[in-house]
Amino acid sequence: MSPGKISEYIIESLIKLSGLIIVGFVILIFLFLFRDAVSLFGGYSPGAFLFGRNWLPISEPPQFGILPLLIGSVYVTAGAIIICVPLGVAAAMYIAEVAPKSLKHILKSLIEILASIPSVVLGFIGIVWLGPFLKNTFGLTTGMCGLTGSLLLAFMAMPTIISISEDALVSVPRTFKEAAYGLGATKWQMLWRVMLPSAASGIIAGIMLGIGRVIGETMVVMMVTGNAPVIPESILQPLRTLTATIAGEMGETVSGSEHYYALFAVGLALFIITFIINLIADISLQKARK
Repeated sequence: MSPGKISEYIIESLIKLSGLIIVGFVILIFLFLFRDAVSLFGGYSPGAFLFGRNWLPISEPPQFGILPLLIGSVYVTAGAIIICVPLGVAAAMYIAEVAPKSLKHILKSLIEILASIPSVVLGFIGIVWLGPFLKNTFGLTTGMCGLTGSLLLAFMAMPTIISISEDALVSVPRTFKEAAYGLGATKWQMLWRVMLPSAASGIIAGIMLGIGRVIGETMVVMMVTGNAPVIPESILQPLRTLTATIAGEMGETVSGSEHYYALFAVGLALFIITFIINLIADISLQKARK
C-alpha cells in the first residue's frame, strides 16, 4: 500500500471514529437521562406526567404534569420561528444579492457581533425595556410574557439563520443566475424561483440550527417569560418553558427525591423533542438535495 493510500486510510478511520464517538456521547446522554427519569414512574403515572395540567412539585401530594411547560415551550418557539425565519431568510437574500459590496461587509460584521451578545444581556434588556414597552403597547398586566421571550429568542436565532442562509445563497453557481437573466427573469424572479430552490438545503439547515437554539435557550426565557407554570391562553400571558423549569428548580431539589427525578424526566422529554426536530430536519435536507 502506497504512502498516499495509507494516509487516506488513516484520515478516513479518524473521521469514522469521530462520528462513532459523537453517536456514543448522544447515547450516553440519553441513558443518563433515562436512568433517573424512569425512577419517577415507579410511583407516578406516565400519563399524569405527560398530560397533567398542574406542575406543583411542592404540593401535597406533588403534581408533575408537564403539559403547561410543553405548551409554554411551543408558544415561545412558534412565536420566535414566525418572526425570525422570514426576516432571517429575507436578510440573507438582501446581503447575498442586493446589498452593495461596501454595505455587505458592514452587515456581515454586525451579524457576527449580534451572534456574540450573551443571552443574559438580552434577558436584562427584556426586563428593563422590552417588557415594559409591550406592557404599555398592548395594555398587559405584565410585560413578562411569552411574546417578550419570542421576540428575544428570534433576535438570538436570526444571526445563525442569516449567516448560514447567506453562505448557501452565495454558493449557488453563477451560471444559474445568468441563465435566469438570459430567459428574461427579473431580479426578484431570479431570487425567488432560482436562488431559493437551489440553496434550499443550506437554508433549511440554517433554519433548523436557529430553531435548535430557540428550543434549547434557558436564560432568556427564565428571565422574561414570567415563569408561571400554568397553561397560557395566548402568547401575551406569562408562561414557563421546559428549559426554564429545569434551570430554576434543579438547584432547589433534594438528590434522589421525586421532584429530582421529575426534572430528569423533563430533560428526557426535551431531549426527545430535540431529536425529533433534528430527524425531521435531516429528512427535509435529504428531500431538498434530491
